[in-house]
Amino acid sequence: MAATTSPLRIAVLDDYQGIAETVDWSAIPRPVDLLALREHIAPGDELVARLADREVVVAMRERTVIGADLLARLPSLRLLVTTGPFNAAIDTVAAHRLGITVCGTGGIITPTVELTWALIHALQRHLVVEDRALRAGHWQQTVGADLAGATLGLVGLGRIGRLVAAVGHAFGMRVVAWSPNLTAERAAEAQAELLDRRSLFETADVVSIHLVLSATTRGVIGRDELAAMKSSAILVNTSRGGLIDEAALIEALRGNRIRGAGLDVYAQEPLPAGHPLTTLENTVLTPHLGYVTEKCMDLFYRDIVDDIAGYCAGTPRRLVAI
Repeated sequence: MAATTSPLRIAVLDDYQGIAETVDWSAIPRPVDLLALREHIAPGDELVARLADREVVVAMRERTVIGADLLARLPSLRLLVTTGPFNAAIDTVAAHRLGITVCGTGGIITPTVELTWALIHALQRHLVVEDRALRAGHWQQTVGADLAGATLGLVGLGRIGRLVAAVGHAFGMRVVAWSPNLTAERAAEAQAELLDRRSLFETADVVSIHLVLSATTRGVIGRDELAAMKSSAILVNTSRGGLIDEAALIEALRGNRIRGAGLDVYAQEPLPAGHPLTTLENTVLTPHLGYVTEKCMDLFYRDIVDDIAGYCAGTPRRLVAI
């Protein structure tokens, strides 16, 4: 790519916390014209208008779907950077067909593990209820549920699931696991017991989901699985909203067929105002914060700047495969 001093027009999507304006972009060898979009804009005419002159677009995880139709309407776009090493919301095939380079960044998984346990604790010890009660002048309203001696059921035992399992062991929990391809040997490596899917839901006091969303895992937790759970059990999802039949979950929560759910991910994000989940008292809800920590965001932006500098030098880095 020929050297140029013309401004490099960069857009950062879904910059909810306003981080992009605080980043040092000086390693990029062209003057930076930065457009940081603080609010979510769904794919469509408004987003196209905002991005029309942008040569570089930075996608913050999977907050915005970047499909073939949107890409085809962005003729100035030459580099698409996603935070994380891959992004299921980006049509990489269409991007490559249109001559758009797609790069990723590094990532860390411990923030998601930590948030998983934050949601578990919030549900087990009724932290939201007790916080509200105390602020209203009340003292001790609930009785918490113990983790020691309880059964932790992990749906998915990959990198994140194994770390969640280790914390469960530290609390003195029995750990059981299931996923479509999990073997007894792999489960044993994490000191977990392999169960079939139904047995896991029947057995667990805490069910935590750590699967990758795909065509085969979408809706893997539906009415049958929820019906199999103990009425005293809780369900936590910090993976992807599409893994759960959301309508079935709402139905189960409304009928108190399970004790509660801690959710960081949803079928539609951002979660619309007035969504049925927000009306339920037996939920703890967070706005997809699993990766939103200082260390993770620092890593993301360090690699974003490096990716863009590499693009300017004609040596793109961390290319995302088709």
